[in-house]
Amino acid sequence: MATERVAQGVNAILTEREIARALLAIGAVTLRPDAPFTWSSGLRAPIYCDNRLLLAYPDLRTRVAAALAAAIRDGSGDVDVIAGTATAGIPHAAWVAEQLKLPMVYVRAQAKDHGRQNRIEGRLVPGQRVAVIEDLVSTGGSSLAAAAALREAGAHVVGVFAIFTYELPAAKQNFAAATVPLVTLCRYSTLLDVARAEGHVSDDQLAVLRAWRENPERWGR
Repeated sequence: MATERVAQGVNAILTEREIARALLAIGAVTLRPDAPFTWSSGLRAPIYCDNRLLLAYPDLRTRVAAALAAAIRDGSGDVDVIAGTATAGIPHAAWVAEQLKLPMVYVRAQAKDHGRQNRIEGRLVPGQRVAVIEDLVSTGGSSLAAAAALREAGAHVVGVFAIFTYELPAAKQNFAAATVPLVTLCRYSTLLDVARAEGHVSDDQLAVLRAWRENPERWGR
């Protein structure tokens, strides 16, 4: 059975609330309950998370990588390879692999249509234990597609390790169905608590943001 949990044992590096505070401070997370975004999937949402902005902050991205590395050490036993999801997970996977002194691969959304037609880039040996690094999880589709590709190549996927999760019900169902553990550094619910405490949103806006997570497909209709 797949498990879903928040990384523990990383308090000396970054707490969950510190990560939430940092994502808000650098603008990686934007909360707009009064002017919703439309995601590429067509879903309307009062939040947009772009963790690619972490690339511009060397100290913060290093501490996030350390938190991911600690989560892998604490919860997965021996890991042989770190895998990044294309494209946003690739740089974070590289930094985590460097901290753990492990090989790294990355997984394309689709196999190339030329050359060796690889979907997995880098050296992967069947039977190796692989930790997948993702920048964020919405429904889990891209993360689980990467995990499936790694399994097809003979790897044992120990879990997906993500910086942020929207905590959507669909993600919980999808990871459970795929029997892939999900470990995240920061959850949507914690981010909302921090956002309200620091005055980013009002009580009314907070209620809207919480309602969206409960039923994102029907929200705003």
